[in-house]
Amino acid sequence: MKVEGIVLAAGYSRRTGLFKMGLKLKDKTIIQQTIDGMSKCCSRVIVVGGYRIERLKKLIGKDKNVQVVFNPDYKKGMFTSVKQGIKHINCERFFVIPGDIPFVTENVYKKLLKAYGDIIIPVYKGKKGHPVLINSTLKNELLEEKDDSSLSRFIKRKGYEIIEINEKGILKDIDTLEDYRREKNNLLRGGFDET
Repeated sequence: MKVEGIVLAAGYSRRTGLFKMGLKLKDKTIIQQTIDGMSKCCSRVIVVGGYRIERLKKLIGKDKNVQVVFNPDYKKGMFTSVKQGIKHINCERFFVIPGDIPFVTENVYKKLLKAYGDIIIPVYKGKKGHPVLINSTLKNELLEEKDDSSLSRFIKRKGYEIIEINEKGILKDIDTLEDYRREKNNLLRGGFDET
């Protein structure tokens, strides 16, 4: 079964004060780490950019399995990037993940792909995380959703299946510089803290 992925990377990174997609974690940037986890299980990864898209393209480099697309409506919010990514989907199922969630492993993607349902969400100790796996039969409904809606609103309305995942990385996003520094230190120590 062919599967593709959407990485949302169009935002302003306001809470970090820096373009967080370019921040390094070990030897790779946040956006590279996010793509790497997904690309091992997807025939193609679609990265949706907006703010500083030329910088984003340079960070990603040339990878024949990664397509960077521009969201002209990125200022209207993240859901417009979800929709822009979905326009380029050409497969039976697809993943969606924000670009600032770099610790999702290949194992997580593989476990989700074994599950059945129109929408699959990973859960760690009762908390929902990323990525979301969506059946392409919902593509048109998502594209018809209003721009000021959200993927979570759509998911709540449609219903979803959950898969227990024993990896905290599905919850770990880099929203602030404090998040970044903490996770960078955790990597140096060889793991996550439990906060």
